[in-house]
Amino acid sequence: MILFILCLILFLIGLYGVMVQRNLVKIIIGLAIMEYSVILFLVLIGYISGGTVPIISESFENVLYVDPLPQAMVLTAIVIGLATKGLMLSVAIRLYKKYGTFDIRQMNTLKG
Repeated sequence: MILFILCLILFLIGLYGVMVQRNLVKIIIGLAIMEYSVILFLVLIGYISGGTVPIISESFENVLYVDPLPQAMVLTAIVIGLATKGLMLSVAIRLYKKYGTFDIRQMNTLKG
């Protein structure tokens, strides 16, 4: 149960970074922290203490198996998150080239 609470705390740290920070790079880092906490949560959901690999054969009878569905969801989330972070960083670099700053308050005041 403590691990689920730690996942929530990690998510709240990322949410704090997204809501309070005004630097685009720090906002992207906050989003990444939130994503990692969700991935950790999915891994914790699929974990069974004393579970084994979900490969069924005759020698494994009456054995607890780890749920493979959250693992597949995590792999998909990692790939999508990587593409999303790459796109966010490329947009941040383009905005920096245009405005000369990563501060979103200064970007609102500049006309361009």
